Amino acid sequence: MEFKGGSRGLASTKDKVEVTRNMRLVEWLKCEMLSGVATFYQLMHRGSRESQEALSDVIANIILVAYLLARRMGLTYAAIDLKIQNKIKLGITEEHEVEKWYKDLSGLAGYLNRNRKQG
Repeated sequence: MEFKGGSRGLASTKDKVEVTRNMRLVEWLKCEMLSGVATFYQLMHRGSRESQEALSDVIANIILVAYLLARRMGLTYAAIDLKIQNKIKLGITEEHEVEKWYKDLSGLAGYLNRNRKQG
């Protein structure tokens, strides 16, 4: 007796389950991103009463979720890193205010370069 559809039907079901699971994960990550940004705004609204620990925790979570969401959308971590590097270089070249006034982009570029050499 031959099963109609052969193994294709089974693979198709597995593919559908994987697509559904990926979609659910993407939706969850988007919610996590929004929640993180909302928490960041709440912490900033409260001002100096909030600890550096709470701020660093929420910012780290936003960055982590951004990387994971990008991965689920088909981007590689390396592609994201390259975009960040290019944006830093562009900001330095175009003398963005944050660079002109505080040299934050140069500081971040130096930090990232040192971390890559150590890692």
